[in-house]
Amino acid sequence: MKILLVEDEPSVASFLHQGLTEQGYTVDLAADGLLGLRRAQSTRYDCLILDQMLPGLSGLEVCRQVRAHDAGVPILLLTALGETDDKIRGLDAGADDYLVKPFAFEELLARLRALVRRRTEAPAQLATLHLADLSLDPATKRVERAGQQVQLTAREFSLLEYLLRNQGRVVSRANLLEHVWDLSFDTGSNVIDVYINFLRKKIDKGFEPKLIHTLVGMGYVLKIGG
Repeated sequence: MKILLVEDEPSVASFLHQGLTEQGYTVDLAADGLLGLRRAQSTRYDCLILDQMLPGLSGLEVCRQVRAHDAGVPILLLTALGETDDKIRGLDAGADDYLVKPFAFEELLARLRALVRRRTEAPAQLATLHLADLSLDPATKRVERAGQQVQLTAREFSLLEYLLRNQGRVVSRANLLEHVWDLSFDTGSNVIDVYINFLRKKIDKGFEPKLIHTLVGMGYVLKIGG
């Protein structure tokens, strides 16, 4: 697996490069946002690890520009900013996941494995999924609503695919953490709510009928009607 690590702090970059290399990953390093962007645009990577605060070009801007030409590559954002608004800005820029510094290396590995696995594993079922005028093609990663293509990040796509495969059934936060985030525990964050809101804006806003529904205290369900 080939990873691009964009980190300007030498000690952090060296520590992560050594640790990831020892785990069998091939790691390219970039110490600023401009170099990171050039490498991301010229080489195919299985995952990008971006520090949010970079010289030359911020991690958020690198993320946005990468997403403009590659909607599927998983992006893990490293940030020293732990406020919810900062995390949301990172996710909104196109990141699939984030870690707040300082973090345990084992947690980074777990999140990295989850992101790379979704990138490399062949879908168990390749048939196009449908609900009302919404369609999702697992093979081509194409999503349409009322004939209009919808651009999703890798994490948004995984979330929508899971909801579609369980349409009509209530899925709990625990279900989503386990099957979409590969976590067996609640991190206490509102990341699920954030991503559900992202999906609502992309596949429900401006369309009828609404398909994503919240059942307070129970979870979410994808279905036609309330």
